[in-house]
Amino acid sequence: MKKIKEILRSIFLATPEKDYDFLLTDISTLAENSDNVANDLHNSSSNFTTLDEVKNIFPSIDVNLEYIKVKYNTLISSDVIVREFDLTARNRHYKAFLLFIDGLSDTDLINNYVLKPLMMKNPANSFDGDQTRILSEAVTNNITVRKVKKFDIVEYISNCLLPQNSLKKQTEFSSVFSGVNSGNCALFIDTLNIAFDIDVKGFKQRSIDSPNNEIVIRGPQEAFVENIRTNTSLVRRIVNNENLVIENIRVGEISKTHCAICYLADIANNDLVAEVKYRINNLGIDSLLSSGQLEQLIEETNKYSIPQILSTERPDKVTKYLFQGRVAVIVNGNPYCLVMPATLVDFVSSPEDTNLKFQFANFLKFLRLIAMGITLLLPAFYVAMTNFHQELIPTELLFSMIASRENVPFPMIFEILVMEISFELIREAGLRVPSPLGPTIGIVGALVLGQAAVSASIVSPILIIVVAITGIASFAIPDFSFGFHLRLLRFVFLILSYLSGFLGVGIGLFVYITILCSLKSFGVPYMVPFAPITNSKGDGYFVSPIWKRERRPDYLNTKKTDSQKHISMEWKYRKE
Repeated sequence: MKKIKEILRSIFLATPEKDYDFLLTDISTLAENSDNVANDLHNSSSNFTTLDEVKNIFPSIDVNLEYIKVKYNTLISSDVIVREFDLTARNRHYKAFLLFIDGLSDTDLINNYVLKPLMMKNPANSFDGDQTRILSEAVTNNITVRKVKKFDIVEYISNCLLPQNSLKKQTEFSSVFSGVNSGNCALFIDTLNIAFDIDVKGFKQRSIDSPNNEIVIRGPQEAFVENIRTNTSLVRRIVNNENLVIENIRVGEISKTHCAICYLADIANNDLVAEVKYRINNLGIDSLLSSGQLEQLIEETNKYSIPQILSTERPDKVTKYLFQGRVAVIVNGNPYCLVMPATLVDFVSSPEDTNLKFQFANFLKFLRLIAMGITLLLPAFYVAMTNFHQELIPTELLFSMIASRENVPFPMIFEILVMEISFELIREAGLRVPSPLGPTIGIVGALVLGQAAVSASIVSPILIIVVAITGIASFAIPDFSFGFHLRLLRFVFLILSYLSGFLGVGIGLFVYITILCSLKSFGVPYMVPFAPITNSKGDGYFVSPIWKRERRPDYLNTKKTDSQKHISMEWKYRKE
C-alpha cells in the first residue's frame, strides 16, 4: 500500500521547485552595467548600502543619471524618456537632463516651456555683467537703496527660466518618482542636490458624462470620471466655498494611489475627519486600485454583507452630504466617491429626493420601502404559506395553486431556487454582454425560458409571478450595494422559511435587525435616528418640507447645527 501511495503521489501531486535558474543571455550586459552602477553609487555616498536605501538626490548629475536609468530600467522600458542637454543660465552652461514618461506628459509643453527656455539663448538667460551678483535698486525719498544678493542658480531657474504655473523643488528621489509617475517631468542639474518637479501632465482621459447608474430626471447630469483632479474640481465648483478642504493622501507601498479627503472645515466634526485620515493612513497594502477596495479596508466590520460606506458617482450627492458635515474620499482612477459615515436611511434615499417636492419624494420613498420588503421576504412568504400556513391562502387561490403544481415533480424549494438563480444569471448576463444585446437577453430569459419552464411542468405559473415581482422590486432600490445585499440575504430567508415557516422568518428578522442595530459607521449607529432615537428634526426616513430642514443631523455632532434660518422664506414671512 505504501508503494501504491507513493506512486500515486508522484503522479498526481505536483511538487513545485523552490529554486529556479533562468538564464537570460541577451541582457547579461545590462546586469553587469547595473552592478557597476550600484558600485558607483555606493562609492559616491556612505549613507546607504543598496539601491533601495538611496533617499536624497546627489549633487553629481552623472550619479543621478545612472541611478535613474537603473531604477526605471531605461534600457528595457521604451516609454521612459531621459533627455540630456546643456542648460544655459547667465551665459554659463550646466549639464542637465529631463526625466518623463511618454504618454503621461505633454511633449508640446516640454518642448516649448521647458527645453526651449533652458537651451536657447534669450534675454532671460544671457547676461554680460557680474555673473556672481544681482543688483536691485529702490529710490525712497531721493535716497537710493541697493540690495546685493549672491547669484543662486536654483532661484534663477525657478523664477526666470521656467514659465510653469506648478513647479516644486524636491530633495528626495521618492518625491521625484511620484511626480514623474503621475505625468510630471523632473529636471536634474549638475552640482545641485535638488530636482525640479514640473507639471506637464497630458495623458488622455474620459470626458465628463452623465451618470450611468444613478439616473435622475431633474437633477444635474454630471458624473465623476477617473481623474482625481477633475473630480475634486467638480466638487469644489458646486460647494463654491473657501472652507472646503481637500487633503491628498497616498495609499499603497507600490502603487502610491492618490486619495483626496474632502470636508468642510467649518462644519465637519474634527474627530470624524481625524478618524477617516487615521484609517486611510494606516493601511499596509502594496496597491489600491479602486474605491471598492478602500471601502472594504476601512469599514468597521467585514463579517456581514451590509454596506457601511456610501458610494456614489454624482458630485451633487457628495456635495449634499458635505454640507451635512460628512467626509468624502475620492480615489484616483475610479469614478465613484465614498461618503462616510452612512446610515440605513442613506442607502434607501435617491438624489431625486432633493429635487422633487416632499409629497412626491415621500411617495417614492414609500414605494422603495415596499420594494425592500418584497425583495427580501416575498419568496420566503410564498414558501412558508404554501408549505406550513395554507390556511392563510384564500380557498379558490389555494385550489388554483394546487392544480398548477399537480404536474410539477419537484419540491417547492427546488422550484424557487432554480428560478431565483436563473433570474440572477439572466441579470448578470444582461450586464456582461454587449449593450445592444442586453435587452434581448432579458426578453429571451424572461419570456421564452419562463414560458418554456411552465410548459414543461418544471415550475408552476404562480412561481414565475413571484420571482418576476421580486426581481422588479430589487431594481427599485437606489443603492447598488444595498440592493445586492438584499438579494443575497433573500436566499437566507428562503431557507429559513422552508425549514420552519413564519417562525424561521421571524427568527431571521430578529437576528437581522439585531445585527443592524449593533453596526456602526465611523462611530455613528447604523439605524440612527430610529435606534437610538435622536431629536433630529427632518432627518427621518420620510422627507420633510424644505423650509423645515433647519438643522443638520445631530448624530454627526457638527460645528454648525443649523443649516438655515428658522424662517427661511423671508419674502413671505417678514419680521415685524
